[in-house]
Formats: sequence, structure tokens, C-alpha cells
Amino acid sequence: MTKKDLKRYGVINDLVKGNYTVEQASKLLNISSRQVLRLKKNFTKKGVDGIIHKSRGKKPNNSKPDELVKKILELKKDFKYEKANFTHFKELLKEYENTDISYSCLYSILTKNGIKSPKKHKRVKLHHRRKRKDYFGEFVQTDGTPFDWFGTGKKYTIHGYIDDATGIPLALYMCESECLLGYLEITRQMLENYGMPETIYSDRFSVFFPPSSAKLTIEDELQGLERPKTQFLVF
Repeated sequence: MTKKDLKRYGVINDLVKGNYTVEQASKLLNISSRQVLRLKKNFTKKGVDGIIHKSRGKKPNNSKPDELVKKILELKKDFKYEKANFTHFKELLKEYENTDISYSCLYSILTKNGIKSPKKHKRVKLHHRRKRKDYFGEFVQTDGTPFDWFGTGKKYTIHGYIDDATGIPLALYMCESECLLGYLEITRQMLENYGMPETIYSDRFSVFFPPSSAKLTIEDELQGLERPKTQFLVF
């Protein structure tokens, strides 16, 4: 018997003996007068067994069978389901394992066994791809791509021009490294075969832009000096 049962036994026993009234017993046990009368009746008929809760030591009606709990825990630890959050796992159980269980019950089973629902991954904000230009020659991109093209362990760089609107390569030239010669050669090819584009876009490679050390000071600008141009721009 628990302490609560012992207290009930003492109060109800005294009630039967006439030491307490129903109201006094109700206050002492913190239950209603109707419950006190029911306990008194059961105690009179069955003795101590009449005041012990009938479900003591039994599983509640809404408890899940041990086999089901074991099955759920084993499935959640399986590689197929381990990364699913609780809501998704519940849906998967119903769809693929023929197991329909409420979320609250599933949550209780998993958390009591030390399993936490995986956190939702934050959505990565993707940059929208820039819309291509409207017509051929409006915008041409250039770059150099180093790669072991021949599988010999040595890299060579392909220089190229590509039209943005159509994706058509306008010129290609390969040499050992990205350099002025490569860009001059593909420029010659493009001009001879397609003419001058409206805009050329490149990265900050030194062939196109002078080094940062060549920036002009305020005094230089006031004197009317211009930032030096690279050989490619002079060409």
C-alpha cells in the first residue's frame, strides 16, 4: 500500500467507527462526499481491497503494447527513417509500415526513449539567375579556364569569348597559362569572325585591370593624371 492508501484506510476506518463525519473525511482526503460514501461502502464490503484503486499495477487502457513501442523505436533508428522529423515519421509509419498512431503518442514514445526530432534545416536563400541579354553581341563574357585537358598531369588554360544571349562560343585559344597573348588571340578571332560586341565582361584579372597599387591619389587626380591602362586596353 502507498502512503495515500494508508491515509485512506485510516480515515475511512475511523469514519466507519464513528470518529469522523462524512464532511470531515471529505476534507481530510480532499475528495467529494460522494466519493467518501463510495469508499465507505466498498470498505465495509471488501475491507482494505475496497479502497485500493482497481487499476493499481495495471497498464492504462490507452497504453501502447510493448511490441508496438519496440517496433517504433527500431524503425526510428533505421537509416531509412532516422533523419525524418516526428511529423514526417508519423506519415511514413502509416504509409509504409501500416502503423497508424497519434502524434502525441508517437512523441511520448520517442522522447521518453531519448530520441529528439531532427531540427528543420533553414532554407538557403538562392540567388536568381540573371536573365540573358536580348540579342547577339549585346553582352560578351570572357575568361580563362585552367585544366588538365590531356590527362598528363599538366594544366593548360583555354581562353574564350561566349555570347551571353545565345551561349555561342565566339573564340577559343589554348596556352600554358592565362595571359595577355591568349586574350589578344581570342579577341583577334572574335573581331575577324563576328565584329565588335557592344559590351565585354571579364573578371578582375590583371590583363584587363591594373593592380590596386596603380590607383591614383587625390593629388594625382587634381593634376589631371589618368590611371594607367593595361596592354590589352591599349590594344
